[in-house]
Amino acid sequence: MSLQSPKLHTLEEAITIRQSWANERVIFTNGCFDILHPGHIDYLTAAKKLGDKLIIGVNSDASVRGNKGPHRPILDQDQRAYMLAALACVDLVVIFEENTPIALIKALRPDIHIKGGDYSIENLPETPVVRSYGGAVKILPFLPGYSTTQIIEKIQSLE
Repeated sequence: MSLQSPKLHTLEEAITIRQSWANERVIFTNGCFDILHPGHIDYLTAAKKLGDKLIIGVNSDASVRGNKGPHRPILDQDQRAYMLAALACVDLVVIFEENTPIALIKALRPDIHIKGGDYSIENLPETPVVRSYGGAVKILPFLPGYSTTQIIEKIQSLE
C-alpha cells in the first residue's frame, strides 16, 4: 500500500503550489522527524502561527543516514512524510535528498525559514540564502524533555 495525502508533493509540484501562494506568508522548516513526538507538534504548531502556510521539507532516508548515522531513520521517508501531512498545521510536505534544505529554499523562497532551538541563525548554512531574497530566519525553542534520540535510547534500554 502506498501512503498518499493531498499534502505530499514532489519539488516540481511544490514550486507550482508555492507560486499560487504568492499573497500568503509562507513558513518553511525541515528535518528528519524520525519518530514524531510532542516536541515536534509543539514546534510545528508554533511555526504555523507565524504565517499562513507551512511547508515541511523532510530529509530522505539517504540524507538521514548521512546526517544521523547508519541506523537511522527508524521510519522510512514515506511514513515520516505521511504522518507530517496528517497534521492540521501542515500545508505541504516535500521530501529532499540533500543533507541541507538549501536547494529547496532556493526553489520555494519561503518568507520565513524556521529552525529548532539547537541552532543559531549565524551558524545556519541556510541563513545567507534566505536573506539573499529578503526572507527571514527564526529560531524557535524546543519543548524541553522531548527528543527522538532520547526515545530511541529508552526503547533500547528495554531490550
